Amino acid sequence: MNLRKRKRGASAEVHTSAMNDIMFFLLLFFLIASTVTNPNVIKLMLPKSSSGQSVSKKTITVSITKDLKYYVDKKEVPVADLNASLLSYKAIATELTIVLYVDKTVAIQDVVQVMDIAQKLNIKLVLATEPKG
Repeated sequence: MNLRKRKRGASAEVHTSAMNDIMFFLLLFFLIASTVTNPNVIKLMLPKSSSGQSVSKKTITVSITKDLKYYVDKKEVPVADLNASLLSYKAIATELTIVLYVDKTVAIQDVVQVMDIAQKLNIKLVLATEPKG
């Protein structure tokens, strides 16, 4: 039996200075990724169908100029035909959203008129604005 002490060789060292940088970048990545993802999404495995139809989400723009000219997707529409025009878009897409662009000099009554039409047709409406700057 050999009871002699062994010579100590080179000791193993682990340098962790680069580990701090890696952990910082991982933390930064997960913070950015968590703000991009939608937390209200539930993932489901849906059944497949050969006769299914895809439901399209469509956004259309309605613009009102300071001269009280109404435009639906860059086509001028008389205010009397606005309801019929939006109804034709509603027939194409089931989930429809109107983005309403209005000149700031237009009276609020003209804006409410478009909002009423959208409400009657059960269409979501979003009022477009410019960011303060």
